[in-house]
Amino acid sequence: MPNLTSADLPNADLIGQPGSREMLETPILLLDLDVFERNLQKLADFAAGRSHALRPHTKTHKSVEIARRQIAAGAVGVCCTTLGEAEVMVGAGIGNVLITSPIVAPRKIQRLLAINAQADDLLVVADQPQNVRDLAAAALAAGQVLKLLVAIDLGIHRMGVASPALAVELARLIRETDGVEYHGVHAYAGQLQHIIEYEERRAAALATNAELRVVCDALDAADLSPRIVTGSGTGTFEFDASLDVFNELQCGSYLFMDSDYNAVAASPEERLRFETSLFVLTTIVSANHPGLATVDAGYKCFFPRGPKPAIAAGAPLDTEYEFRGDEHGHLLYADTAYRATVGDQVLCVTSHCDPTVNLFDHYHCVRGDTLVEIWPVDARGRCV
Repeated sequence: MPNLTSADLPNADLIGQPGSREMLETPILLLDLDVFERNLQKLADFAAGRSHALRPHTKTHKSVEIARRQIAAGAVGVCCTTLGEAEVMVGAGIGNVLITSPIVAPRKIQRLLAINAQADDLLVVADQPQNVRDLAAAALAAGQVLKLLVAIDLGIHRMGVASPALAVELARLIRETDGVEYHGVHAYAGQLQHIIEYEERRAAALATNAELRVVCDALDAADLSPRIVTGSGTGTFEFDASLDVFNELQCGSYLFMDSDYNAVAASPEERLRFETSLFVLTTIVSANHPGLATVDAGYKCFFPRGPKPAIAAGAPLDTEYEFRGDEHGHLLYADTAYRATVGDQVLCVTSHCDPTVNLFDHYHCVRGDTLVEIWPVDARGRCV
């Protein structure tokens, strides 16, 4: 099958046509550029105002174009969860990539070295002594040096050393081993990001910051002070930036937002609330029963875990979406006598933006009522 360019796509002929948003063939991933740009700038300004570096996570958007825009707005680089994502970003000329998962398999280590040879300041995490030795041996054999961060476990238990003593031990091993360089620590408390109540989330974030401070103090005492202390997320960045622990923020979902994050209280005054910019646009394809309609977006368009997709426009906001198969969903209207109109478009907020993006090949970017660009989801499916 030939590679498709934007010009080959069903909606490409609509780019630039006033009113083209209502003519789009669906289901599609729709990005409101005006809102997206406000979110982008809001976090960039926040980080700059607190002298924190910003290294957003590309696992959210998987887009070279978006990564470039984040860097243009002031980000020092980007994070990638997988080696495949990093290959896409580095291959497109994105610099200062941090891979936030350990790279342990021999064949993957060789791929890591391949992009390290072409990358500008590639970083990767490690949390096991043997992995450090394997990375170092492979790097030496290739005539390279790999820059490492020690991964710290802040309670999610997904990865990371489990104590200050182990952090010191691993940092010292990296410092003393040829082929690798010690650059700091990586610590992400993913379990905190979706705590709904502001004060509860704040208290939990302050507690994990205190744990990380103990780790950094131990590293300082061992003459292993971390140059980079990176982590945080869309749910905790305000708290993480308020203390003298993190110096780099890894937020990702702030660009798009979703039903999960929209339920999280941003602050008592909502001053740091990000807006929803990412949607799935779907069309009513059948409406033969009162109070019920079928749309052309099902499991293949929405991540099914977490809250259901929420209605943003095109139907009463109290309408409930319900999955009805791979390609279809139901709209259940609160008014059971309501008669939907076939052909009407319905705009839905995603339940979880990261895995929803991974279901689509492209973003359809709009300003107002006009389709202005189509961007590829470059790293879609790059989970290896």
